[in-house]
Amino acid sequence: MNTWFGLTAVSLVFVAFDIRRTPAHPVLKWAFVILTLFTGPFGAFFYVLGCREPLRNTHEDYVAARWRQVLGSTMHCAAGDGLGIIAGAALAAGWALPRWGDLSLEYALGFGFGWAFFQAFAMREMAGGSYLRSLRLTFFPEFVSMNFLMAGMVVTMRLLMPHLPGAGDPLALPFWFVMSMALLVGFILAYPVNWWLVARGLKHGMITVRASRTDRSASHPEHDAPVSVASQQSLGIEGVVVTGLSMLALAAAVLLTR
Repeated sequence: MNTWFGLTAVSLVFVAFDIRRTPAHPVLKWAFVILTLFTGPFGAFFYVLGCREPLRNTHEDYVAARWRQVLGSTMHCAAGDGLGIIAGAALAAGWALPRWGDLSLEYALGFGFGWAFFQAFAMREMAGGSYLRSLRLTFFPEFVSMNFLMAGMVVTMRLLMPHLPGAGDPLALPFWFVMSMALLVGFILAYPVNWWLVARGLKHGMITVRASRTDRSASHPEHDAPVSVASQQSLGIEGVVVTGLSMLALAAAVLLTR
């Protein structure tokens, strides 16, 4: 754990300072910093491989690859929802809440913070500037992504905590080590559904923002398309299946870790 937190500190400093010159959307910059805070060298690796501009004015082309777009989408989810889930776990431990109270608080804070702030508020310009409209349009992608993320986190937390003394105490390092591992597993589990969401135009991935319009245009047309256009399309049976799978994954994680 000491090695892990040492690597995390170095990774966090690198990302926090280096990302300032990367022409990414401010929300994505904050998301990478938050992700690195909990996933350490993995967060830094994701940043360098998925978002850091290799040469000047190449960010648009660099992040155009589908897997990088999905990386950005999943990272956005993990940062917002994950932060809320971890806050819920810390509060529940401090208040000695029973299991169902713990899970309910984690889900409420994770979904509430991820949806109301990290998605709807922070990305409201993509819904025409209306916060209420953004809330409506981002509900479905946030819901299914959150379910998979929390499923992975719940299983990891329940498996690791009994084997690490002090893991149930938010004031002890083992607690935060478990949260880090849980967020990393949740990230991996949420990646496939984010691929589906990005492919259907229901979520954005990496977004380029230039300080000056004399530079190259912000990003490729398909990445500039308003979220509302894609979100208003009928999801059909695919949407029903994905929703069901996300709820099933979360229910299975809760039941398996009773």
